[in-house]
Amino acid sequence: MKLNELVRELEMDVKSAVQNLSREVSGGYASDLLSDVMAHADKDYLWVTLQIHQNIVAVAVLKELAGIVIVNGRQPEQETLAKAESEGVPILGTQLATFEIVGRLYGLGLRGRM
Repeated sequence: MKLNELVRELEMDVKSAVQNLSREVSGGYASDLLSDVMAHADKDYLWVTLQIHQNIVAVAVLKELAGIVIVNGRQPEQETLAKAESEGVPILGTQLATFEIVGRLYGLGLRGRM
């Protein structure tokens, strides 16, 4: 499924890198620990987190993630958005809690590592 389809289906807000919303998403990972994401998320995964600092962009670039979803209506820091734009990393926002958005992503067919 493509990022733009997920944005539309789940009514997420696009915060950065709108030009990369046609990227294919192969799965998902939810964690707020950067080291956990670095150890377990796979390329082209969508990462669900409540973190808003610019280190999330570095992890997304390192792991070649399809994008980042920030939950609970939290707003990314300005430096985070600037870094995401320069690196081409889509940051999406949702008012939903992690449990709820992960359930909906699962319902749309996204899976994690088996």
